[in-house]
Amino acid sequence: MQLGMIGLGRMGHGMTERLREGGHDVRSYDPNVAERTAGSLEELKSQLEAPRAFWLMIPAGKITEDTFQQLLAIADEGDAIVDGGNSNFRDSQRRYAEAQKRGVHFADAGVSGGIWGLEVGFCLMVGGDDEPVKRLEPIFETLAPEEGYAHVGASGAGHFVKMVHNGIEYGLMQSYAEGFEIMEHSEFDLDPHEISGIWRNGSVVRSWLLELLHAAFEQHGSKLEDIAPYVEDSGEGRWTITEAINENVPAPVISASLFARFASRDEIKFSARVAAALRQQFGGHAVRALERAKAGEDPR
Repeated sequence: MQLGMIGLGRMGHGMTERLREGGHDVRSYDPNVAERTAGSLEELKSQLEAPRAFWLMIPAGKITEDTFQQLLAIADEGDAIVDGGNSNFRDSQRRYAEAQKRGVHFADAGVSGGIWGLEVGFCLMVGGDDEPVKRLEPIFETLAPEEGYAHVGASGAGHFVKMVHNGIEYGLMQSYAEGFEIMEHSEFDLDPHEISGIWRNGSVVRSWLLELLHAAFEQHGSKLEDIAPYVEDSGEGRWTITEAINENVPAPVISASLFARFASRDEIKFSARVAAALRQQFGGHAVRALERAKAGEDPR
């Protein structure tokens, strides 16, 4: 089926290619990518047959809000807009209501898979009304690996589930980071690259994150010396903790993992190098070179 992909960054590009390989007709728009894209949202619309489907794969915040409003202004009744970025679920509920007033469908899709999604598929958590979600299922099923897609609930549910997913991710990453920190300071001459390698096979702590950590040690060396111990956070952990507070649900592990990221910005720790390396491996997130961090330079 046809789809208009808006945003060809790390994940948008991979999703576009996976859909095209799956036989879909994907047109695209990204003002930062001239090749094979429309020159404007209006041109993108003209390339699609009604009812159209637009997919936003751009950073959460102002750029998503501005693009959504521009798109809503030109979309026709019956068209569908999918936000696949990491938007706050309450923003998605509001956008759903705004779109509904204009007769435009809106779905929120939490997407996990990072830079590896093109090869192995993207896990999709979709929120929205049954009709547009059902119509778009060929897109969702092509993007996802087998049993890796679900319509999880009403508007906002997709981004809510992705928010919690990322909060859990914070805790998992911090557990690995602290474990390797303990080994780094032990009396034994341990090789973290070797240990992460054997833990991938038969261990109860084996996971895809551990495989990525092993790859990071291969890429950067067992001491991760060229990675500054400075761990960014993109917001979902904070939102998860806020919702836990709102619902009176204790979330000590996720909370502590977020605070550990804050602490990494003031202290030199091996655990912070591990967490920063993991973010680079699964999501292609920038890491600070050690010299730049010491100089206080922004990694972006």
